[in-house]
Amino acid sequence: MQETSLNSDLFKQPHRRYNPLIGEWILVSPHRTQRPWQGQVEKTSQEKPPTYDPTCYLCPGNPRAGGNLTPNYDSVYIFDNDYPALLADTPEANFENKGLLVARSERGLAKVICFSPRHDLTLARMEAKDIRTVVDAWAEQYKTLGSLDFINHVQIFENRGAMMGASNPHPHGQIWAEEIVPNEPSKEQAAQAKYFQEHGTRLLEDYTNLELQDKSRVVVENDEWLVVVPFWAVWPFETLVLPKRAVQSIPDLDAAQRDGLADILKRLTTRYDNLFEVSFPYSMGFHQAPTDGKDYPHHVLHAHFYPPLLRSATIRKFMVGYELLGNAQRDITAESSAERLRSLSEEHYSLRG
Repeated sequence: MQETSLNSDLFKQPHRRYNPLIGEWILVSPHRTQRPWQGQVEKTSQEKPPTYDPTCYLCPGNPRAGGNLTPNYDSVYIFDNDYPALLADTPEANFENKGLLVARSERGLAKVICFSPRHDLTLARMEAKDIRTVVDAWAEQYKTLGSLDFINHVQIFENRGAMMGASNPHPHGQIWAEEIVPNEPSKEQAAQAKYFQEHGTRLLEDYTNLELQDKSRVVVENDEWLVVVPFWAVWPFETLVLPKRAVQSIPDLDAAQRDGLADILKRLTTRYDNLFEVSFPYSMGFHQAPTDGKDYPHHVLHAHFYPPLLRSATIRKFMVGYELLGNAQRDITAESSAERLRSLSEEHYSLRG
């Protein structure tokens, strides 16, 4: 029997939600947290970072590890990672023992993209026009790296904040390009291809239209983009950024879509910061079509935001116990998280009098 209302008893008791993008389930236990905002809400003591830090290797004019010098850039700056996880000249090699011990060499490239020369900015504090410059740089890097004959996937991402492992607070992201399609986008590709074959429509395009009708999980939208806490969200304030006009990759976006993406990223990250009045940590990344020259009519460009914070600036969710040994679990429903984010101001908390 299909449930048709989020007010039904099903969603008030322990239940599982299915993630069609990767074919996995999550356990939701709403009875465990009758009030999502129980407990003390603490703020971290933060000093406002300077616009320029002479000790920061990503600030203009400063030396980086290994002797390279960061130039006096005035916009977006991209360079080869000084300590890359992937190398273009990795020799081909294979190892296998009875199908149990298997290894393959992997070639690739790793780059760093500084969003701004200012040390004190984040996407939430940048102007939308400057974020648009970042969007254009992402598009160019996807095209340039994806055109290399040994690159079949380009992963654009950002780790924001020390809690997410960012080694430097300067506003920056990374781009890893490699021979294979990694695990998560590979699972998404398989699911989207299967859905397209069975229904003749795109999974994420249908999901976008469904969320536009339902509205209960919508965080923010503009003419071109939609941000939702996905029905199957794992992290407390996880969001999914979706285009209202489906495209496969960032270079496919027209001018209006690129402007809209810059606008939606600023509005979303501002809400994140305002939630606990802290520079909100997260891992964010785009899933674009592979660059192997094949056709991917089923694929829709989208971005995932995975923030770890749960109830305050200092209380985070950990994936432990049942989640490591069984499957993902959450107490706060996707609908309540979306409502909380949706209700927040779009004026950054640091600008208030």
